[in-house]
Amino acid sequence: MSARNSAVRQVADDELLITRVFDAPRELVFKAWSSSEHQMRWLGPDDFTVEHCQIDFRQGGGYRAHLRSPEGIDYWMRGSYREIVEPGRLVFTFAWEEEGERGLETLVTATFAEHGGKTLFTFHQAPFQSAAEREGHTTGWSQCFDRLAGHLATMV
Repeated sequence: MSARNSAVRQVADDELLITRVFDAPRELVFKAWSSSEHQMRWLGPDDFTVEHCQIDFRQGGGYRAHLRSPEGIDYWMRGSYREIVEPGRLVFTFAWEEEGERGLETLVTATFAEHGGKTLFTFHQAPFQSAAEREGHTTGWSQCFDRLAGHLATMV
């Protein structure tokens, strides 16, 4: 997907906002978020693998995923689904696990809008403890969304 189809905007030091146009219908893009089968194929930055992904995709349900870096470092993330409005909106919490404990929890709101047969995707995450932490998530999520674009092409 070309760079012109994706934009990261600075909203505030503790917020992340990414917009992107995916070349797939919004129902398909939303579906890619709804199961571990799909997330196993695109979740994580470049060259990371998803070793485990468990999803209870319902309002009040949760998820937990284990990512492994190319250097063999393990990262666990988890959260709960606060709002699911298929196929237009998804709100969930996000936290890294640190030695079995939950780290700072952020709130993610993802919207999926019809855009001429494609999907205008908007991703908002906040609050972050620092601009550096936000920038790390900017890079990670941007790479995830590149991988998601590739996975969507296999789903069509």
